[in-house]
Amino acid sequence: MSDPLHTVESATLNTNSCARKNWGISALLASMPLCFALSTWLKVIPIATLFLTGLWALLRYPESRCCFVRAWPVITVCSLYFFYATVNILVHGLGWDAFDLPSHVLLLLGIATLFSLPQDERIIWLGFSISACMLGAVCLFQYYVQGIDRVYGLNGGPWGAIEFAMLLLMLALLGMLHLLDQHRCWPEQCLHALGAGLGVYGALLTQSRGPVLCFIPVYLLCVIMKTRQNGQWQRSLLLTAAVTVIVLAAILSTHAQLLRRMDKVSVEVTTYNHASNAQGSVRERIEMWRTAWRAFTQHPVEGVGFDQFGSYVRQQVAAGLSRPAIYKYNHPHNEYLEAAATGGIPGLLVIVLLLFVPLGYFLCYSSYPCRAVANKALAGVAVTFMYVLCAMTDNVLYRAMPHSFYFFFVLGLALWMVQVKKRFHTRLVT
Repeated sequence: MSDPLHTVESATLNTNSCARKNWGISALLASMPLCFALSTWLKVIPIATLFLTGLWALLRYPESRCCFVRAWPVITVCSLYFFYATVNILVHGLGWDAFDLPSHVLLLLGIATLFSLPQDERIIWLGFSISACMLGAVCLFQYYVQGIDRVYGLNGGPWGAIEFAMLLLMLALLGMLHLLDQHRCWPEQCLHALGAGLGVYGALLTQSRGPVLCFIPVYLLCVIMKTRQNGQWQRSLLLTAAVTVIVLAAILSTHAQLLRRMDKVSVEVTTYNHASNAQGSVRERIEMWRTAWRAFTQHPVEGVGFDQFGSYVRQQVAAGLSRPAIYKYNHPHNEYLEAAATGGIPGLLVIVLLLFVPLGYFLCYSSYPCRAVANKALAGVAVTFMYVLCAMTDNVLYRAMPHSFYFFFVLGLALWMVQVKKRFHTRLVT
């Protein structure tokens, strides 16, 4: 008996002539993760092209506007984030410069509109794996050729290593999910495997503890859900063995530096003392969290102002209430505490909704009868769950790279799912 999920996916996507006509737009959409990871001005060209095309599609096609309506939970929380940031900036009189990052939400809303139209699915997913291959190769070059101990990619410098590791691991997860799909041809499987391998290896070379630790539960959840969907337990075990080998190879090649960094966590947590011992990356995080909580209790309604935690920290250090070790920081390395400190209770509520509503939305569709919808939902689970966990030990939305990556995938996948689901039901009726 043929697999009904595969039959539906083939009927809805693989024979869709409109998707083949949109291969150029699909290729540009596939390049977005790579654009987010680069600092060159040349990335403005594909981004501007997609944004203007998305605006045209929104005005031209009623079905695009319909997709926005049907994906209302995700669209609403993303829009709420933008409007709240705008209000907070205006209330605190922070000036136009503070609108830079929130304005990206509008840009990505326009780009995501293109997912409401038929796209070439193979080009997009393969493009994501190609991006993982290229960025992973950058990590290898930085570590083995340039001699950089903690690689950091091409955007943000050493301070961007954590966010770069997050991006690599999420691209690797997307490739792994396609490796578990038995209906992919072997050349595609090889490319996804290469992207997943280089993505994981490159992320480990950043020696970023938070994303690596968060990757473990996200990987296990996604593999279990995917395996329950397709019943391919042997593939899952083989993939897990391959990932283990890659991790061990990376640990050995870096002379176990990552393991030593892991060991420091428990040591610094147990020896932290506000009065006498607040130096070290983990102790400084604890000191920042303590300061962020103080900001929240002092300003529970309006917060200290969007992106103003750094100014508050320096005031507290000058007053002797926080240790000088955290003077250099502008963010508390915890997205939830950042939202509470800078936006009070409303800000905390907005960030919780922004991260958890899309996660719940994708979980609801992860076992949908149409495989094409279920696969996109599972990709959404991988991305949003990774952000939910990483937000506990780092700020995941304060730089353009992780900020754009999140809104691009969350908005794009939500609209893509609605578009495919609508075509699925249309074919069932006809």
